[in-house]
Amino acid sequence: MRMTFRWYGENNDSVSLEQIKQIPGVEGLVWALHHRAAGEVWPEEEVLEVKKQADAYGFHLDVVESINVHEDIKLGKETRNEYIENYKTSLRNVAKIGAKVVCFNFMPVFDWTRTDLYKKLEDGSTALFYETSKVNDMNPNDLIEQITNSGYTMPGWEPERLKTIKESFKSYEEVDEDQLWKNLEYFLKEVLPVAEEEDIKLAIHPDDPPWPVFNLPRIITSEQAIERYLSISDSPSHCLTLCSGSLGANPNNDIPAIIRRFHNRIAFAHIRNVRIYENGDFIETSHRTKDGSVPIDDIVKAYHETGFKGYARPDHGRHLWNEQCRPGYGLYDRALGIMHLWGLWDAYELVKRKERA
Repeated sequence: MRMTFRWYGENNDSVSLEQIKQIPGVEGLVWALHHRAAGEVWPEEEVLEVKKQADAYGFHLDVVESINVHEDIKLGKETRNEYIENYKTSLRNVAKIGAKVVCFNFMPVFDWTRTDLYKKLEDGSTALFYETSKVNDMNPNDLIEQITNSGYTMPGWEPERLKTIKESFKSYEEVDEDQLWKNLEYFLKEVLPVAEEEDIKLAIHPDDPPWPVFNLPRIITSEQAIERYLSISDSPSHCLTLCSGSLGANPNNDIPAIIRRFHNRIAFAHIRNVRIYENGDFIETSHRTKDGSVPIDDIVKAYHETGFKGYARPDHGRHLWNEQCRPGYGLYDRALGIMHLWGLWDAYELVKRKERA
């Protein structure tokens, strides 16, 4: 397991590279050009600038999250080919600095949904929260206002997307799950050959949460959906970002079993925990298994048993000790999460060594 840490760039993150450097076992940054709108080419000179910043602290930039997919590609519009060509160029440009994995998603309009960005937990910390009844009645503009007021650019809710969100919702009135699958296949058949040429694993992220939201179709939601997705191509570049928090919001998803089944196609592991309530609400918690509903201990065990050598990150965390930070992306809880994950991994290593002795 190769540990990484998501970083939003200079002047766009409350966490510094100096702070990340002090977290044991972190060797690389998960990065993106967050100021670039979906569909734009990532210029080589901007990619090289990020590499310069990472090199100063000895971090690799093997994992990109995300080169966003333009909405016209998801909708299957005639204009999609232009944006697909831009995507290919961006893949080639990140390959020039050694990128090995590009995480992406195919969620319509936005990447994730929560109803409260700073919901208080019993211990006084706050975390991202999803209230089912509120989503069913919620106007997306209410969430847009929360995100805008947070003061941070949020992945999947970039200002460029928010400007056209009403039009985007209307466009999906004619797109169902079957059509979204077809549009995804079209995209993959175009970009996978380039990813393969550049030795990049293109790893899709599951839908968050893994069910339809605001009447928009969602397709990467379960083990069966992952099976269908991976059957599209046998290219070595056709891979998966396995997010335990996204899939884990549905208790019917057996994450350790999914890992054990598809381990050779998982290029990137997002490891985080959620606590699911009886009514379907969920809140993000610490990485410790007993604090949530996701079996983090067995998840790490599944990765260890299958010899996982891919990239991992602690994904989201709570906001601790009055930290002022981007929702879900504070320094402290993600650092604690890394140490918990390493503790589990080291324990399984010890057991393995004793069994060999």
